[in-house]
Amino acid sequence: MAMATALARRGTDVRVLAHTAKVRDEINAGENLTYMPGYALDKAHVRAHTSIAEACSPDVSLVLLVIPTQFLRRFLTNNISALPIGCPIVACAKGIEVATGDTPWQMMVGELPGKYHSHFAVLAGPSFAKEIMDGQPTNVVVASENPAVAPLVQGYISDGAALRAYVSDDVHGVEIAGAVKNVLAIASGALAGLGFGNNARAALVCRGLAELTRLAVSSGSNGRSMAGLAGVGDLMLTCSSELSRNFTVGKKLATGGSSLEEITAGPAVAEGVATAKSVRMLAAKLKVEMPICDTVYKALYEGLPIREGLASLQARPLGEESGLVAE
Repeated sequence: MAMATALARRGTDVRVLAHTAKVRDEINAGENLTYMPGYALDKAHVRAHTSIAEACSPDVSLVLLVIPTQFLRRFLTNNISALPIGCPIVACAKGIEVATGDTPWQMMVGELPGKYHSHFAVLAGPSFAKEIMDGQPTNVVVASENPAVAPLVQGYISDGAALRAYVSDDVHGVEIAGAVKNVLAIASGALAGLGFGNNARAALVCRGLAELTRLAVSSGSNGRSMAGLAGVGDLMLTCSSELSRNFTVGKKLATGGSSLEEITAGPAVAEGVATAKSVRMLAAKLKVEMPICDTVYKALYEGLPIREGLASLQARPLGEESGLVAE
């Protein structure tokens, strides 16, 4: 609802494809009680549908796929013939598919016919939905391999006031950074749950940035996005606020009393929980060392106690720092 609200503020008519009739009716009544309660919606410019034929007719100018990564492929395969041709199709999810190790861009390329491929883009950057809904200043990045597409999306979503978009050609870097930062946010939340302070968080952000940079470059990134909004920008955001669902997961795990299933129950998705599996698999495939992300995986899925995991990270052999790609 955040992007729909941001677009509606500039007078753009937005059609939302709702997953259920209940959510559709809530949106059309003026408040999305299921996912974004407490915010009045612009009923004149935002309308919800449960039919993709109604929400995504051939005359639309922009398609934003705001679908959690683990469900994106199913949506694409089920709706190949319903998506419009010739307008930008933008993946807004931040994750890596567990079953295949594919990013949202790779899923779009794999599942949609070639006539769509030159119109793909991805969107990332530090952008809590609630702050966008509040109209607070937010800067994001749009990446595409087609040099004409990213500026087009940039113009559609930038409003000259609260929401500002930059463009990039580093699709791999933007996607890997957006995915890995969710895993690192779980680690940061765990530090908070253990009562550790700013020293530990700063170290986590720096060493986490080195990890995601190694993975991004090994995946084909030129590395430039790591110092930008999708890299250090989004990493700082998600590692420092309880508005981050991933941060909250880590904090609750560290404080104890609830299982992972209980912590992740509810309509909102913490992408980092599933992505911890994907990152581990991709890192092994590319032979990239990612000790922090590996520790998060073990804490989530192998029962490694959080405090023991931190101790193992601090006890690793001493090394040299040589920038973002330090070993």
